This record gives sequence, C-alpha cells and structure tokens, in this order.
Amino acid sequence: MIIDFCGPWEVFQDVEVHGRKGPPFHLYTVAETKEPIIASGGMKIIPEYTFQTAPAPKLIVIPAQKANDAMLEWIRTSTKSTDVTMSVCTGAYVLAKTGLLSGKSATTFHRAYEDFAVEFPDIRLKRGARFVEDGNLASSGGLTSGIDLAFRTVERYFGRDVAEETAFNIEYLGRGWTDPDSNLIYTKPLRFTADKGLCPVCGMDADPTITSVYKGKTYSFCMRDHKEAFDKAPARFVNVDQGQ
Repeated sequence: MIIDFCGPWEVFQDVEVHGRKGPPFHLYTVAETKEPIIASGGMKIIPEYTFQTAPAPKLIVIPAQKANDAMLEWIRTSTKSTDVTMSVCTGAYVLAKTGLLSGKSATTFHRAYEDFAVEFPDIRLKRGARFVEDGNLASSGGLTSGIDLAFRTVERYFGRDVAEETAFNIEYLGRGWTDPDSNLIYTKPLRFTADKGLCPVCGMDADPTITSVYKGKTYSFCMRDHKEAFDKAPARFVNVDQGQ
C-alpha cells in the first residue's frame, strides 16, 4: 500500500528544526534496480538508487512488499549502522525474514497476526500495538500506523516539541504516536468475509491468479506464501459462522 511509505515520507519531509540549515531528513528511494515499480493503485515509482549505489542510511522505512535475497541482505547490512530501521504494516514480514527481529518484539497489520505468529515463532508479536520499538528496530501496525511511528521517530531524533509542531503544521490530529498501545481494539480477532478482492490472510489486495477453494467458495491471495498458510488451516481466516 502506498500509504506505508508515502505517509512516513510526508512526515519526514515536513520536519523543521529551528536554527538548522536545510531539511533534517534527506529522503530517497532504493531498490535492487532502477526499473519502475508499480505500487498499489497504479502509482509508478522510479527508484533513485540501487542497493549498490545508495548512500548509507541512518533511517530505513520498509513498506509492505515482496522481498528477495538482495533486499534482505541490504537491510541486514545497512541496519548495522542505522538509528532506526522501521517496518510498516506487513513490511514486518520483510524485516522478520532478515533475521534481525529474532528474539525481539514487533507488531504488524492486525489481519496478519495469526499468520505472522506461526511463521515467526521466535519473534515476540505484540498484538494491539500501534507500534513497537526494540533497540534500533521498530515496527508499526497497518497502513496509517506507519505515520504514527514516523512521528515517534521524529520525536526520538528531535524531541516532543518538534514532533508536535510537525503534526500541527500538517493538520494531523491523531495521537497514536504518543501511545504505542492505542491499537488495542485490534486484539479482538477479525474474520474474513466475502470480499474476494482481498487476501483472507492479511487483508491486502489479492492476485486473482493465486486462489484456493474452501467450502465451495474461491479465495484469492496476495502471495503464494499466504495461500499455503490458508490451505493449512482455512478456518483460521474465514468467517464460517456467516457461511463464508
């Protein structure tokens, strides 16, 4: 989802620190190649750098996406010197696959709690958290939660007053960034219903070519890993009480 990275990007680009020359954050995009990437809704992104040419980052934002070995290695290596490496939504899967979260605490999109806990049993999953910080690693819940983690990151760098001023200037009235436990409503399991446009495992946009049939209904998935998780225990993800 584009909000996973566009939300934090907006926050970081709007930070002003009085008495400091130039923007506090130099923002850039990085990928394995500079080939255009099509994000959700059709947004086309042309990465500014490749993993080989990117400046050493002090802050990494990992949105929901598919990962490959090159990406995982770049995150793994870069995080040795970052102040914060943060995932947004199911970007937590990418961060988890680096092995950096092993033995640490994290959170993710609420519809992915069950699958994430099964896939990464060595990570202490915190359900109902707006965001979780563990050393220089951080993870947020779904979508808009990444904006709150971005504000919290601004606070870590420059203090509460700068974060408050940034939020005021962009007319952001949410207070989730001041309370990491403000997602408790999502501790109640939500069950997937009949919208086949969404993956029943994580709730993200589904690929209509990746499907399974359960109780006479066809479900689509965002990735094959989630199809495999669904096939192992479909009742975990489907609202059978409503006949789905």
